[in-house]
Amino acid sequence: MRETITLVCGECKRKNYISQKNKATTKERVEFSKFCNSCRKHTKHKEEK
Repeated sequence: MRETITLVCGECKRKNYISQKNKATTKERVEFSKFCNSCRKHTKHKEEK
């Protein structure tokens, strides 16, 4: 039931992180505050479509 997802930076739109989520319990897209190496700061990273 776990699915591999890619997290994309909200500012520069680069794919920075790969994570997993449980599709059965988390239906909506996840969003985390992560460090972006290209922006050099913490930004919101959203699940890719």
